[in-house]
Amino acid sequence: MSPKHVPERTCVACRQVRPKRDLVRIVRGPDGAISVDWRGKAPGRGAYIGPARECLRLALERKALERALGVALGPEERAHLEAELYKRRATCPWHEEADMSSDG
Repeated sequence: MSPKHVPERTCVACRQVRPKRDLVRIVRGPDGAISVDWRGKAPGRGAYIGPARECLRLALERKALERALGVALGPEERAHLEAELYKRRATCPWHEEADMSSDG
């Protein structure tokens, strides 16, 4: 029996390929709203970023997230994404490990 296929995705910030479950999906929904898709099932255009704080910083700084989602992010949307990601980080030790071990 062959090993089970593990879906992989690329972080839009650091360009590192990782298993899909190790990345966070940001989605532009059908209504145009930008949100964090924790379950990876929301409809709309999605982009993946690593759980490290640096990945979000790079994605916003380089406008990689904007290109991937096909939309311009204003200051309010950027602040909302940061707040939502960091709120989850406070309750999830997996994200803390990623910050310490990730290159970017």
